[in-house]
Amino acid sequence: MGSASSSYRVIYLDVDGRIQKVVFSRFCSPCDIKELLCTASGVPRSSSLSLLDSSGAMVSIDPTMPHNTERSPYRVVPTAGGQLADKEELFQNVLTQVAEQFSRAFKINELKTEVTNRLAMLEKRVELEGMKVVEIEKCRNDIKKLREEMESRSNSNFLEDNKKLTLRRGVSSYPKYHLSQETVDALRLPTFDAWQWEPNEMLSCLEHMYHDLGLVRDFNINPVTLKRWLLCIHDNYKNNPFHNFRHCFCVTQMMYSMICLCSLQEKFSQVDLLILMTAAVCHDLDHPGFNNTYQVNARTELAVRYNDISPLENHHCAVAFQIFSQPDCNIFSNFDPEAFKQMRQETITLILATDMARHGEILDSFKQKVDAFDYADEEHVTCLKMVLIKCCDISNEVRPMEVAEPWVDCLLEEYFMQSDREKAEGLPVAPFMDREKVTKPTAQIGFIKFVLIPMFETVMKLFPQIEEAMVQPLRDSRDRYEELKQIDNAMNEVQKKKSENLGKKK
Repeated sequence: MGSASSSYRVIYLDVDGRIQKVVFSRFCSPCDIKELLCTASGVPRSSSLSLLDSSGAMVSIDPTMPHNTERSPYRVVPTAGGQLADKEELFQNVLTQVAEQFSRAFKINELKTEVTNRLAMLEKRVELEGMKVVEIEKCRNDIKKLREEMESRSNSNFLEDNKKLTLRRGVSSYPKYHLSQETVDALRLPTFDAWQWEPNEMLSCLEHMYHDLGLVRDFNINPVTLKRWLLCIHDNYKNNPFHNFRHCFCVTQMMYSMICLCSLQEKFSQVDLLILMTAAVCHDLDHPGFNNTYQVNARTELAVRYNDISPLENHHCAVAFQIFSQPDCNIFSNFDPEAFKQMRQETITLILATDMARHGEILDSFKQKVDAFDYADEEHVTCLKMVLIKCCDISNEVRPMEVAEPWVDCLLEEYFMQSDREKAEGLPVAPFMDREKVTKPTAQIGFIKFVLIPMFETVMKLFPQIEEAMVQPLRDSRDRYEELKQIDNAMNEVQKKKSENLGKKK
């Protein structure tokens, strides 16, 4: 599979005229990165810092900060503020992170599973990431605190469903970004690169999409309620390697680009567009990072609750409508009861369609309709909407290679976390998720050839305009991974012959 370096980020700092290289894991928290920058700059770890690029603009200190080069190092500027306040802020950040972890579960069993996963990740950092002694000690302290917190709460079911979905920040802390015309135009294209954007910027982009499609106007959505809803959506996506808020944004942006590219506003009603966009936003809410197969085999609470039938997708729907049940986050508050009931049912239908276990069933149904497709037939339109959200959900390979490939690394990392747990718990392990069996080319070739291309080519029968923008990039990606597989096979053959020759000499 790919190089391990994909798990690390490198930036360069200008420290009193000398260039300092800093390497950190993309799984580090912003607090960890800030302390690392303090150490590299020779200032106390508790100092407050600002990071400026060559133009003097501030750079966010987090794992997604843009790469730079030795020729364009970032400048570290200590800011005013006492160490005591910084320590208190650090302590509050730790408490907030712990509270968020606990607030993202309905029952204590799910809480235990999530905290155990967090502990395992921290322990892995201690063992594998080669951090300095001080950093190692900090991680161990974090682990100890989390264990104590879990033990102190293990005997009480302290989580309530309504607390889980409480908005943790006000609209005032959600800045409104002015989107340039270049960004507005780029948002309409499948080539959009979401890696360049921070969460608040992505929230502003989502807000723009709802306004641009006329949904805010036509359904009299309160703009402040839209902001609150998007904030609550963001806060109810977990920080998984793949199924996270950035994935939510990418799926919704691809839906927006398909609406624009295929001129769906001329074929669908505004209600249909609202359902498509909203289902895309909500489709993976509170995803735990372990798929349906794990839920069923491990007999988790979600699997028991939903009788092993699409437990994750049913959970995503439930969380979505718990959010809508809060008046401050209900963008459908102006719908009459019957219209809301219809919107709810159709949104649920689309989210449930993202269960890949139903892929063959849904695509076969669409193939039977596509040659004589009738936009006046409600069943035909619903089937098309189900296929559209499926396309968007697994559309990363439609994007340029430099945008798509990091997502493969993220997905494999999440797969490997699951397969490691399955091995530890004695559960069945899928070969495509086993770090000892899968490579990046083998993971992608079959998926692109037998899932993505057939589905997008079927959609192309209705919308020929997607061939150049979406189908051809998939074909190119398939060809590239097949070439990589040939290279891997050749290298393995050379290595095998070397080993055989060494054996003969002995």
